[in-house]
Amino acid sequence: MKPYRIILADDHAMFRQGIRKILEEEGLRIIAEAKDGFELLKQLEKNRSDLVILDISMPNLQGLEAAREIKKTYPATKVLFLTMHRRKDFLRQAISMGAAGFLLKEDAHSELLTAIKQIREGKRYVSPVLSDEMTDIILEKNHHDPLTPRERQILQLLAEGKSNKDIVALLNISIFTVRRHRDNIMRKLKFKTMTNLIRYAIKKGYVSEDLPSYG
Repeated sequence: MKPYRIILADDHAMFRQGIRKILEEEGLRIIAEAKDGFELLKQLEKNRSDLVILDISMPNLQGLEAAREIKKTYPATKVLFLTMHRRKDFLRQAISMGAAGFLLKEDAHSELLTAIKQIREGKRYVSPVLSDEMTDIILEKNHHDPLTPRERQILQLLAEGKSNKDIVALLNISIFTVRRHRDNIMRKLKFKTMTNLIRYAIKKGYVSEDLPSYG
């Protein structure tokens, strides 16, 4: 497999060392480090990277500003924010500029490798504890419902706790059609879990809040 080149930017040297250790133990390669946004951009001029992992709060040039420049100048380079900030406006800005991931530092030890794996697969990763905020942001972006009438119907049935077999019987369609619609719903809404689909359905008014919970 082609080597995956990573640049790590954070103003705390000890933290960078800890992240480097986690990644190198898994065979991933950090080709450069930076302590602020300006140094990060200089490193990118010399070392083309597949992924940049960066903090939001850095001296000289903040992470969000550095990321905007990265996406403009090096559009193929993925950006993963690794930060202590839970603020929804930071997450919103990161998503709007095309960041591939937003991971809280408190989750780094358990979730960093998962985040990188998903990003390498072309997916977006957000810390699990920010799933509510992510759902809200997607709802804000989707003022016009992207789903077809049939997809909305299936989403409602799923949100009501109906199984795929139940939907087959109710709508008189094949199990393959149900799965295809479900996959399309997840893709269009950029959700990975039933929990987020349920929240979306409730907020859109398809179903009431008195529903079975999903883990």
